[in-house]
Amino acid sequence: NLQNLPADPGLRPCVDSYNCKKYVRRTYLQRGPFQPKGHNFNFEKFGNQQRRFVSDWFKEFGSWLEYSIKEESAYCLFCYLFKEDNGDQASTRQKCERLMNQKQHIATFFGRQSEKTQSEYETRLNAVVDCIRFLLNQGLAFRGYDESDGSSNRGNFLELLHFLADHNEDINAVTFKNTPLNLQMMSPNIQKHIVSCVATETTNAIIREMDGTLFSILIDESRDISTKEQMVVVLRYVDKNGYMVERFVGIEHVSSTTAASLKESLDNMFSRFGLSLSMLRGQGYDGASNMQGEFNGLKTLILEENESAYYVHCFALQLALISMAKKHEKVNSLFNLVSMLVNVVGVSAKRRDILHEKHALAVIEALGKGELSSGQGLNQEITRHVDTRWSSHYGTLMSIISMFPSVVDVLEIIEVEGNSEQRLQAKTLLKLMQSFDFIFCLFLMKNILGYANELSRALQRKDQDILNAVKLVEVYKHNLQKLRDKITNLHRYRVELFYVVLDMQLQELNNRFNESNIELLICLACLCPNDLFAAFDKEKLLRLAEFYPKDFSAIDLIALEMQLDVYITDLRSSAEFSELKGIGELARTMVKTKKDKVYPLVYQLVTLALILPVPTATVERVFSAMNFVKNRL
Repeated sequence: NLQNLPADPGLRPCVDSYNCKKYVRRTYLQRGPFQPKGHNFNFEKFGNQQRRFVSDWFKEFGSWLEYSIKEESAYCLFCYLFKEDNGDQASTRQKCERLMNQKQHIATFFGRQSEKTQSEYETRLNAVVDCIRFLLNQGLAFRGYDESDGSSNRGNFLELLHFLADHNEDINAVTFKNTPLNLQMMSPNIQKHIVSCVATETTNAIIREMDGTLFSILIDESRDISTKEQMVVVLRYVDKNGYMVERFVGIEHVSSTTAASLKESLDNMFSRFGLSLSMLRGQGYDGASNMQGEFNGLKTLILEENESAYYVHCFALQLALISMAKKHEKVNSLFNLVSMLVNVVGVSAKRRDILHEKHALAVIEALGKGELSSGQGLNQEITRHVDTRWSSHYGTLMSIISMFPSVVDVLEIIEVEGNSEQRLQAKTLLKLMQSFDFIFCLFLMKNILGYANELSRALQRKDQDILNAVKLVEVYKHNLQKLRDKITNLHRYRVELFYVVLDMQLQELNNRFNESNIELLICLACLCPNDLFAAFDKEKLLRLAEFYPKDFSAIDLIALEMQLDVYITDLRSSAEFSELKGIGELARTMVKTKKDKVYPLVYQLVTLALILPVPTATVERVFSAMNFVKNRL
């Protein structure tokens, strides 16, 4: 696969080891030399001086100079591709130029064709590319089950191209039966080649946009429909206009989900894109053990190479709390029983209508007694909880509690009127859900998830107030501890269930929000420009800079202290900065007013704060899209 050729010259095998040397050479020439501009180049001793590679040499010798991150050495692309035992760079350059300008080159091909033929080819190619771009943008499948001429539905790609031809005479004149069979550009292979080109150009545009800036990564792994393990990588960085950007750069197939395998795949991707691990300033993952292990996880492997690549746990908090609670047998039984209950009661429209009717009567009765205010509770429904949506668990439990009598009524009806299997299910559910164990666990998890509700919402907001979120963490811990201390139930429920579940929650919170993470987030929050920089604290911002020794030297820290004094006085007196909300707006306004040039060290802090990967929802959305790209069809 030419797309997977190693980019780092230190990882490349000899060109002669490939069977298709011509295509390998052309692929490397089309890519250009491997130039990791943002890499932290090592110093080496030459005589009495310490010297190192200078990234400006890439501009001076841009056509051939490349650098290996693995070997920390400079290389010549021309020499790698063509140099013989007694060759020189001049001869290898000529060979490269001849390869890229040979007779088969597309420019030479067009030069031999008539102007009409060229025009027809370009029209056909543009139509095909437009169809592919549309299908990619909409996440639609290309192929159809039956693509023969007599088929009523030949698949999205051919049907869309046919639609364009029907509505555009120029396209109709150069497609389908109006073009030679060997030049229709509609085969699956042609479609795949163009899609591959689109992916390459998009990725290259992202790397160019980064331009050697600091970045963080967001990673998750999952199995696709063919049960292959896939790793999604998203890059988070600040562009030249001050906007925080998250870009999906690829899905990597991994042989296993061990930390070592994931790290190897990540290194290969970085090498392919010309990215350097030394420029990494943050990592964000989900809660899987192979991703967050304290000693052998991917986090630790990256931190061993780069201590400034701070790890921030995914803030999808309630999912982790639910997952942790399900490790307890009784809590796991609760959610299994809830799933069964939703399936039995909501399996048919008839049963849902009966449930609504019963609940409406209960609401009307409660209104008549003054137990419920008007407008409340009439449109409730028991919804299925979804494993990847934390709020659905809490909503399901709340619905069962509020509609409990109506649910019991429906189950009693099923017990009488259903078939033998349905009657058995309803009888079992009635017995279990009216037991003390079920009620106790139901209200326990309702309280735990209820306390976490506001915290989870705060942590996942796009305009996060991190200082407020940190305070909410402490409030949530306090509420759980208070709940733990006041329990007065029987010993078995207090010790074997209540204490165990609450201690699981507290332990998970402490793991996610340890002292180091909390300090980093509190210092970061001092950059917030809300209310004329009310959260500004110079000492904490200096402490924030100390978290990044690669970006702030001892001299920089002294300069930063002076710069912060001038910065806060200037911006508090400036009208452009008087009504800003959030660090993102601060970065954009600093770039717009050129303050990023006036206060470069402060802007560096702002950039580091923005790229810290607090939420990781982007990678989850990629997995959702993956179901469109690869499904059972």
